[in-house]
Amino acid sequence: MTILPTDALIVVDVQNDFCPGGALPVDEGHHVVPIINLLLRRFDRVVFTRDWHPHNHCSFGDPPEFTDGSWPEHCRANSPGAEFHGDLRVPVDAIIVNKGTDPDQEAYSGFQGIPPLADELRRRGVTRIFVCGLATDYCVKHTALDGLAAGFDVFLVENACRGVNFPEGSATAAVEEMRQAGVKVCWSGDLMQ
Repeated sequence: MTILPTDALIVVDVQNDFCPGGALPVDEGHHVVPIINLLLRRFDRVVFTRDWHPHNHCSFGDPPEFTDGSWPEHCRANSPGAEFHGDLRVPVDAIIVNKGTDPDQEAYSGFQGIPPLADELRRRGVTRIFVCGLATDYCVKHTALDGLAAGFDVFLVENACRGVNFPEGSATAAVEEMRQAGVKVCWSGDLMQ
């Protein structure tokens, strides 16, 4: 597949807290980093989203997390856990989108962040987006579906994603949900030609 000047790569939430040793680790989350670093070489327009929560964010819960839809405290703004994974090569001209900054609102999608992502992409003439990162069944899925809703042609780079997989099978179900909605699924190798 040919990468065009009107394409953008959206790297979702590849942050320390979502990698091994973090507050909310995604199984094998760090394995996406070398794949994404290769993809970055192919795109002129790159977006990185990140959870950037205040200390009192509504998604934070006490153990046992998940049972009431809450999560362990994670990705607090300006904390080491909120930083991008240390091996991820973030270009100096990348668009950085902070999400989950309102303490009273959950924001899984990069299109719910600051700056407004759809506006930033349109201003740069982007028509196709390629989504990858963490986690397939939450923030990646919501970003991809909101990209469709905003009128973009959306591709999921499946092997450059990992899922929370809670409940069991939710990552696979998320890929199917995206596919059914109109997201095209590809692999990083498809974009290296």
